[in-house]
Amino acid sequence: MEVTKLEHACQIVDVDGARLVIDPGNFTRDVDVTDVVAVVLTHEHPDHVTPAQLSGILSRNPGAVVFGPGGVAAALPDFEVDVVTDGSSRSVGPFALTFHGTRHNVIHSSVPVIDNTGVMVNGRLFYPGDSYTVPGVPVEILAAPVGAPWLKVAEMMDYVAAIAPRRAYPVHEATLSDIGYGMHTGRLREMVEPAGSLVLLQPGESLTI
Repeated sequence: MEVTKLEHACQIVDVDGARLVIDPGNFTRDVDVTDVVAVVLTHEHPDHVTPAQLSGILSRNPGAVVFGPGGVAAALPDFEVDVVTDGSSRSVGPFALTFHGTRHNVIHSSVPVIDNTGVMVNGRLFYPGDSYTVPGVPVEILAAPVGAPWLKVAEMMDYVAAIAPRRAYPVHEATLSDIGYGMHTGRLREMVEPAGSLVLLQPGESLTI
């Protein structure tokens, strides 16, 4: 299994040539890939999905299935969304997916809290979307958000310590300057190592799992 990190929240997981696209939003380059069997959308915020991104992916991969929580289905009425929530599981191609969590982290009391459901891929790779969901099962690889309006570094550190992954790589970084990214990933490294390892992926780089 190989995961390629694109800009911000978007990731592409590849198993034997079949691809899973996660959270293709408006901070990400056009996701111009084929052999996509499924798209996972953790929530409907535009940095995680846009109609244009999703339309482009589905036009090149008309058989791909779209998974997301109820809020995604309501926000994207022109698309067929298989609604998932905490405890749901789905299998498509070589991917066994389990879904964890129900709500987005609080941004501010004035901002509505929306649906958010993280995804575990093949029992190994967990991505929580915009949440601090602890899935309740061992996590080998964690895609760890490091920058967001809802994210406080101390809380991110506690979250990663609670997960205790064997490996992690940072995502959701577009809101950070280069200096801020270095600071946040430094704190992330403190929580992952020495028991595990942190891999810094630039957009377009891949990690073999």
